[in-house]
Amino acid sequence: MQQQPDQRRELGAFLRSRRERITPDEVGLPHAGRRRRTPGLRREELALLAGISATWYTYLEQGRDIRASEQVLDALASALRLGRHERGHLFRLAGHAPASEAEADEPEPLAAEVAAVPLLLQPHPAYIIGGNYDVLSRNRAADELFPNLTAAAAERPANFARWVFLEPAARDVLVDWELDARGLLARLRTLAGRHPGDLRYTRLIDELRAGSPEMRAWWPQYDVQARRSGRKRLRCPGRGVVEFAYTAFHLAEQPDRTLVIYRDDREPAG
Repeated sequence: MQQQPDQRRELGAFLRSRRERITPDEVGLPHAGRRRRTPGLRREELALLAGISATWYTYLEQGRDIRASEQVLDALASALRLGRHERGHLFRLAGHAPASEAEADEPEPLAAEVAAVPLLLQPHPAYIIGGNYDVLSRNRAADELFPNLTAAAAERPANFARWVFLEPAARDVLVDWELDARGLLARLRTLAGRHPGDLRYTRLIDELRAGSPEMRAWWPQYDVQARRSGRKRLRCPGRGVVEFAYTAFHLAEQPDRTLVIYRDDREPAG
């Protein structure tokens, strides 16, 4: 997969963010005699740990037009102690996405029988989202659980990331707003890394940056995370704070699209 200039800059920024979070003590390096002026490891220290040239690594972090081999990326991922999802993000930014991702076509429209699934799951809140968090289908229970989800949509699809960061009601509904917002942002970055230059992502990210000070502060931290199931505390009208378990299912032939189903923990199973 050919790297674009923006993708190279993103790769350099991601490497720098991960380098700066590791201390010499964590990797067994001795302290230098002079005062350290940068957080975390220096470039030459990381290059030493990865067994590569410090100059070449500097070029890579500066976003220059060079291509890292999979062996070099493996060494950097190990030296930076990247998790599985962070490692995958690194490889995609470096132009080593799996063929199934690199050769993907434009997203296909959501089939009618798939769009109907959330409706069949009523009264359990359910929705289908795209990789950029566009809400492609939802049921009435989801509208009730996430008020004003479509308020700012106008002529475009409702978008869950836009709701979380730009809709004032979200901060009241999401009891743990910061935790939930940070997790969503990490997942959005992971997915955006699979689609470098895709206007669906760049426009959304620019809009969130313009409207949210938290987005501007957190985006440079380069956290990445895969979509997954979990638990979430939501404030519901007339019911107070309710803890929901939610489950995420990726569509078989469109893995960037996800069906999310919520269940009130107080409801009897079965």
